[in-house]
Amino acid sequence: MPGIDKLPIEETLEDSPQTRSLLGVFEEDATAISNYMNQLYQAMHRIYDAQNELSAATHLTSKLLKEYEKQRFPLGGDDEVMSSTLQQFSKVIDELSSCHAVLSTQLADAMMFPITQFKERDLKEILTLKEVFQIASNDHDAAINRYSRLSKKRENDKVKYEVTEDVYTSRKKQHQTMMHYFCALNTLQYKKKIALLEPLLGYMQAQISFFKMGSENLNDQLEEFLTNIGTSVQNVRREMDSDVETMQQTIEDLEVASDPLYVPDPDPTKFPVHRNLTRKAGYLNARNKTGLVSSTWDRQFYFTQGGNLMSQARGDVAGGLAMDIDNCSVMAVDCEDRRYCFQITSFDGKKSSILQAESKKDHEEWICTINNISKQIYLSENPEEIAARVNQSALEAVTPSPSFQQRHESLRPAGQSRPPTARTSSSGSLGSESTNLAALSLDSLVAPDTPIQFDIISPVCEDQSGQAKASGQGGRRTNPFGESGGGTKSETEESILHQLFIVRFLGSMEVKSDDNPDVVYETMRQILAARAIHNIFRMTESHLLVTCDCLKLIDPQTQVTRLTFPLPSVVLYAAHQENKRLFGFVLRTSGGRSESNLSSVCYIFESNNEGEKICDSVGLAKQIALHAELDLEEQSRLIAASSRPNQASSEGQFVVLSSSQSEESDLGEEGKKRESEA
Repeated sequence: MPGIDKLPIEETLEDSPQTRSLLGVFEEDATAISNYMNQLYQAMHRIYDAQNELSAATHLTSKLLKEYEKQRFPLGGDDEVMSSTLQQFSKVIDELSSCHAVLSTQLADAMMFPITQFKERDLKEILTLKEVFQIASNDHDAAINRYSRLSKKRENDKVKYEVTEDVYTSRKKQHQTMMHYFCALNTLQYKKKIALLEPLLGYMQAQISFFKMGSENLNDQLEEFLTNIGTSVQNVRREMDSDVETMQQTIEDLEVASDPLYVPDPDPTKFPVHRNLTRKAGYLNARNKTGLVSSTWDRQFYFTQGGNLMSQARGDVAGGLAMDIDNCSVMAVDCEDRRYCFQITSFDGKKSSILQAESKKDHEEWICTINNISKQIYLSENPEEIAARVNQSALEAVTPSPSFQQRHESLRPAGQSRPPTARTSSSGSLGSESTNLAALSLDSLVAPDTPIQFDIISPVCEDQSGQAKASGQGGRRTNPFGESGGGTKSETEESILHQLFIVRFLGSMEVKSDDNPDVVYETMRQILAARAIHNIFRMTESHLLVTCDCLKLIDPQTQVTRLTFPLPSVVLYAAHQENKRLFGFVLRTSGGRSESNLSSVCYIFESNNEGEKICDSVGLAKQIALHAELDLEEQSRLIAASSRPNQASSEGQFVVLSSSQSEESDLGEEGKKRESEA
């Protein structure tokens, strides 16, 4: 081909500098050709890979369209129109897949093969010859250098022969290698043009063949089918746009309405608490104990279903039973310095669960809802209306009003004073009068205008606190185990009985009767209802020390006595019939709210143990106090007998003391005072 520069092969033996300079130009051109052809090869290989991928993807698409009718979509019905349409598309795409497969084969043969041959054979040949020529040239230069150093004075025929032979061999090798190298470089100029044009020609011919096959498959019938499908797609798009516009408007309205709800604890004035609910659902944190003192909190979704509290973890298909809340008890508690905690205790007291709400509103609504469900209001025809009436009745029961007080005064006979109380002995009084007292009204058990006290401040110990201050013993630390820290022993330290219990004070209120355990049960109900309605959730924890002389509430941190209840003044004590952790006692004091000199105040507590055990301990202290003149062995026998488990009655654990026992204890105290004055 004219116009192509060549290396002079006949000048290879002379190996002049001009020849070497021209060789450098050809080598530089070969390097540029190699770099460019490598880039072109990568681009064409991408076309080939893409075509192979397109062919495989098209075939897979056709296969999936055929399998559409076998799919079972949860939200999709049997759409025969869609199935038949996709089957038609599957046939067309399958034909296109065959065309793409033919195109891939043609590209491999007509485009990739020529450029691959040039890259792998011709360019590598140039690189190999270049390396061989460089080695031969270096060997020739070294042989000439040794030949030039032959000595003229000390000629050695053998050495001269070897050097001469080495020059001959190296020069011959260089000459032959150089001629082949020049020939390859000259040929590369032709091969470069072929390697550039032949792959492009094959690519274009393959594409033309592919388009011809496509035009044969795309007939008029297919065009009509595609037009109908396009019209259907436009109709679906218009329907979608209309639906999206409606949803966007709904989203904007919900964003405006829900903005205050994004706050974890919303303003209660804007979102009032619904206390008449019998169904509720939401996320709560559940406390799970992992050790003696360690615990974890898991966030789960809780909802009520009839008389059951259900829980469902995120990702679960259905919820599981968390607790049966029929006839259960629920109250707010303090737990691990967390807010909005409440505790649910089952009707038999064997199972309890501590949950944490996210906000104060949710906290109160959960407590009210579970309270309503525990009363089985959900079984009625109109549960919310009945729940509203029950809550209103509870609110009136714990919130005195003038009309309620006037009704109470109108029912009381004029000039009536409190009759002297007549009590049976403690040996046969367990549950003996519950049937008669069940028919009494609320006014016969609790004074209608009685406030409820939720803190440990009582007029019971005012006189005692005054005496303690006078004697310089106010705020003295009390050792709950009766160990003496000084030379002088108090009455508590001399007592033979010391039993300590952990209790939490729920509240106290004045009662009108102290001769039946129903008084304690009714007080428990009103105090728990008042705490739930008036959002009073905190409880003060104390140590209850039971001795033969008194009951003491001791601060667990400072060991300072908070309250002292003289044992002779405790005339009635009982545990809750269902929630065994609740117990209370009635204290008879002087100077109460009633017109008579004596008044009765009922104190309600929650314990970590069973309330019956505390009642047994108080009963034992009463027995020891009544038999104080017995010898030490008799008292020890009573203590040993009390350690054996007692069988509680079906009505709950309670003891009513006779008036003779209380009066005898009071007379004993007055006699001691008179003797001291004498």
